[in-house]
Amino acid sequence: MHELAEKMNQYIFPALSTYYEEPIVLEKGEGKYLYDDSGRQYLDFFGGILTVSMGHCNPEITSRVVEQVKTLQHTSTVYIIKPMVELAEQIARMAPGKLQKCFFLNSGTEADETAVLLSTIYTGNDEVVALRHAYSGRSSLAMSLTGHAPWRQGRGLWSNVKHAHSPYCYRCSFGRTYPNCDLECAKDIEELICTSTSGRIAAFIAEPIQGVGGFITPPKEYFTEAVSIIRKYDGLFIADEVQTAWGRTGGKMFGIEHWGVEPDIMTFAKGLANGAPIGAVIATSDVADSWRGPSISTFGGNPVSMVAGQATLDQITKNDIPAHVEKVGGRLREGLLGLQEKHECIGDVRGMGLMQALEIVGENKVPAPDVVVRIFEKTKDLGLLIGKGGLYSNVIRLTPPMIVTESDVDEAVEILDKAFLSL
Repeated sequence: MHELAEKMNQYIFPALSTYYEEPIVLEKGEGKYLYDDSGRQYLDFFGGILTVSMGHCNPEITSRVVEQVKTLQHTSTVYIIKPMVELAEQIARMAPGKLQKCFFLNSGTEADETAVLLSTIYTGNDEVVALRHAYSGRSSLAMSLTGHAPWRQGRGLWSNVKHAHSPYCYRCSFGRTYPNCDLECAKDIEELICTSTSGRIAAFIAEPIQGVGGFITPPKEYFTEAVSIIRKYDGLFIADEVQTAWGRTGGKMFGIEHWGVEPDIMTFAKGLANGAPIGAVIATSDVADSWRGPSISTFGGNPVSMVAGQATLDQITKNDIPAHVEKVGGRLREGLLGLQEKHECIGDVRGMGLMQALEIVGENKVPAPDVVVRIFEKTKDLGLLIGKGGLYSNVIRLTPPMIVTESDVDEAVEILDKAFLSL
């Protein structure tokens, strides 16, 4: 065992598990590549869990962060700092609909929790509808919103969260097949509200594509139906864009824009600052202004993270990343569908843009997490880093930095093919 792995076992909570039988010790990142402590290069197709938007140690972003570190590192939100106000304005100009006012935090967990709190303040209600297979973070409330038993740890979870059926077409809860399903997963939200709540809800929180859930991608009509039901019962719609924002889904800046509905609140983290710690909530003015009591975030709005966010969004805009992702993501999808034709264990290919997944199964769609483990070891040996997810840990997630090229995609697909052939 590597010396650092031994020290990790000794000094780090065991809950922080790592990939691979022999964990990789990473020392350097550059663009689309990562390097371990022996100098070996890996093509990164997980991007720090959809966080390294514009490549590892992006020179333009890094230089601006370094300059900010030399100038002002921390103040807290009790003072006005230019980078925080400028980033808020930048996000508001990019956001869809009437979203306008931001609250900055440290992580996606805090962003989702703040969004739910805001919805209860605005509506005066305290019950929330979330989705099965969703993931919202690791605080008590965020775990309550999460629809995965393995990620719901400890006691004291929030009882006012009710979980609706996920729009998981490959494993439909109703045994139906899209499009001949009458969108039962969405329509069932109304019965959930009428039978499992007081009939007065604060919000519906949903990821446009369920991330940890294994990139479950709803039908095109899903959110129109679901959100209309939510608003019928006076709830707000919170779009959790922690994984799907900033062009990741291709063709649009935000994931929810593919479904043609406007959120009342959106949450961000991960890819917003290319790896710097950040979280953000944006809401319409009337919703944001309902929060009249005092609040503070010691590290939210930190000038270094704010500059990292500004620099990242500048790069995304300058390089028209949504259009680039649509192109290379289409190439990736084509390659993955080709793999599905060759390898029977690939039960489903889903996702959008550079947010693609392979669900790995045995006979009769039985989840095959053991096969995923073997694929992971082989792709590691071949120099490709990938991610996994899904309730059954049987989904391979592919989310490279959004600067990858079509040749990078072809290389990743070729390595995956070799891994599947080795089974």
